[in-house]
Amino acid sequence: MTTDEIIDCLETTGLNQEFVCQFYEEMKLFAKLVAEHEREACAAMSDWILKEGGGTWGDAIRARESV
Repeated sequence: MTTDEIIDCLETTGLNQEFVCQFYEEMKLFAKLVAEHEREACAAMSDWILKEGGGTWGDAIRARESV
């Protein structure tokens, strides 16, 4: 994610701007860790689809539960 995308997401949560500015680096790291986790989960699904067949990658990714 770009810095602007992270800021847009944070603003969407309704967090106080002062709080976001104070903890921006920590929030940026958190976003990076979440993205890494999701990327690995999507890669694992892709591996399974290629090995076992059935469905498409897009369908499998969209079927993942979100928080």
